Amino acid sequence: MSSLQIRDMPEDVYEALAARAERHRRSLAQQAVSDLARIPEYEARERRLAIIGQLRGAGGRPRRSLDPVRLIREARDR
Repeated sequence: MSSLQIRDMPEDVYEALAARAERHRRSLAQQAVSDLARIPEYEARERRLAIIGQLRGAGGRPRRSLDPVRLIREARDR
């Protein structure tokens, strides 16, 4: 398994990581791996929200001129 060493971590980032680790009863390393493993989930969520934003026009109403199938295919290709 690969390993990662982090140097010069900002104090506020370290404290936030330590707080989450304590809350979940994990070591700092276990919490860091858990947090890093969730990155693909967050990226997928951002892509979905971007597509929804494109589908909605001003005022939150759907745009008629956009093709949702084309938008989803374009997002998959990214």
